[in-house]
Amino acid sequence: MAIKSFQGVRAKVDSKKENEAPILVSDYMTKRLVTFSPQQSILEVMEAFAKFKISGGPVMDDSGFLVGIISEADCMKQISESRYFNQPILDKSVERFMTKNVETIPHDMTIFDAAGIFDRHNRRRLPVMKDGILVGQISRKDIVVAALKLSGANWK
Repeated sequence: MAIKSFQGVRAKVDSKKENEAPILVSDYMTKRLVTFSPQQSILEVMEAFAKFKISGGPVMDDSGFLVGIISEADCMKQISESRYFNQPILDKSVERFMTKNVETIPHDMTIFDAAGIFDRHNRRRLPVMKDGILVGQISRKDIVVAALKLSGANWK
């Protein structure tokens, strides 16, 4: 006696779509950023780092353009200098300690290319740009999370 299948007709599956996973920086970047101005004090920045549990952020001018990035490491310079020169932290501006030559990446870069940039350069975060405008920020941790989500997919 032959075995008969009682399974109905299966819908066609587009194998190309099934194996595709989001791999662009824009799929994993942080879009809601805590930003700073060059005129802010380092003390305000440190308070924001603690409040929002972040370790750095972009510095924007009055027109909304990226002019630098400030990090905990930059704050460490200020803390070290203030003790050495026996001066208070309060009166120093972000502009004095921020990194001005900021390496950025485009929003449509793959996470694999971004991982390569993180590997080659000692950066913890990279601002993400689209048409010269800051649209987000991606961190090393974001890349790791993306890789974990893609672990079951085919990497091309």
